[in-house]
Amino acid sequence: MTAPILEVEAVSKRFGNFVALREVSARFEAGKLSAIIGPNGAGKSTFFNVVSGAFAPSSGRLRFQGRDITGAAQHEFARAGIAKSFQITNVFRQLSAHENVRVAVQMKRSRYELFKPRAAMRELAERASDLLERVGLAAHASRPAADLAHGQQRALEVAMALACEPALLLMDEPTAGMSPEETRVMMDLIVELAGERTVILVEHKMKLVMGICQRLLVLHHGEFLAEGTPEDIRANDDVRRVYLGQG
Repeated sequence: MTAPILEVEAVSKRFGNFVALREVSARFEAGKLSAIIGPNGAGKSTFFNVVSGAFAPSSGRLRFQGRDITGAAQHEFARAGIAKSFQITNVFRQLSAHENVRVAVQMKRSRYELFKPRAAMRELAERASDLLERVGLAAHASRPAADLAHGQQRALEVAMALACEPALLLMDEPTAGMSPEETRVMMDLIVELAGERTVILVEHKMKLVMGICQRLLVLHHGEFLAEGTPEDIRANDDVRRVYLGQG
């Protein structure tokens, strides 16, 4: 089996007396498109926040490319090569699409040269343009982010995440709030991105991920329920009882 890029070992997360995750373990192979699935309340968002560094686990360990990153600060996750795209769009609405991505590129390439003359930033601007083209937004480079459609704002956030040149891209419900057409465009983009890096989705729409993901991890009330290929999950009696027909 391919060496895992991310290992989650018996991770739990508690908020006071409430246990949001209970001893969840998983291994994610490099170069694979995987999904964490389950309806609301399954613990998906908590899992996303733990593996992206937003929450430190209450117990258990996280390893990324063999390195223990348990409890590391969020910027350390990003520096290690983990980028994330949130369920709620997180862009600078007053800036243009190109400016949003250029800022992200600048923070990756020139974090100690924030006052570098703009004329000297040609490479950064070109990289931002390339990323906008990558996510299908080249024609909207000069538009304020606030004027973009919801699906376009989600694509812009993906471009900003890609500016970090991540080895692992985490995406929290990437099609939330999208129209059917926007959803198709986003899913096509996800498949393309997964050909270049490891991608893990957090999603409650099982039907959407069944056709594109190579591996699925199913959570139920914060606990591990099942894992395997889409075929394995479809045939799993526990999953069929709890999830099929939902989402």
